[in-house]
Amino acid sequence: MADKMSTYSPLDAKVTSVEPMKPGDSKWITLKKITYKDPSGKQRLWESAERMTRSKNSEVDAVGVVAVLNDPKSSKGPSLLLQKQFRPAVDKVTIEVPSGLIDEGEDPATAALRELKEETGYIATIPGDAKAAEGFLMFNDPGFCNTNTKMIFVEVDMSDSRNQEGNRKPELEDSEYIECFTVPLDNMWNELAQLEEQGFAIDARVGTLAQGMEMARKWKEVFTKSPA
Repeated sequence: MADKMSTYSPLDAKVTSVEPMKPGDSKWITLKKITYKDPSGKQRLWESAERMTRSKNSEVDAVGVVAVLNDPKSSKGPSLLLQKQFRPAVDKVTIEVPSGLIDEGEDPATAALRELKEETGYIATIPGDAKAAEGFLMFNDPGFCNTNTKMIFVEVDMSDSRNQEGNRKPELEDSEYIECFTVPLDNMWNELAQLEEQGFAIDARVGTLAQGMEMARKWKEVFTKSPA
């Protein structure tokens, strides 16, 4: 797998054609026409896309992994693990967090640790003292589809030899071409702004995280003020 990643880059990909999909041809999603009544009682129609991949006994489609790398030898402080991956739907390479679908019988936390190892090779732990280690059940685009995600916060100990360069062993699928990189948490906004200027698409989860951090920085006194 290392050979594949050293030979190919997500930037090498491109869309070569686009055409309508016939009903019944889809393996991952389906389109539905929804009839509903609005608050006034008037009957209306809505067009929606739905995933066909959700596990039978789960309410969650997928997880996103907020992986913070802690390196005691680094003077730059903790950094966030991000990925570059080509997404045909937008015909761009996007900046994303590691993510993936939940397997049958998995809980979100287990899925997050598995996806992180498969896509990046990193071994992580979920901090027990983090209030938001497992986030809300978030609906990605409720005006368009029913897809949802849970964001899972994990820590990667860079002093662990398994996480050292050369020891990590990603287990990518044949169709996955993912480039991993890190950005310092305290400079995340500026790093993403530069990537956007270079033509990369910023995934909503990454952009929202960065914007939230900037808001916390601006209103730090409000957030840290002790309750009366």
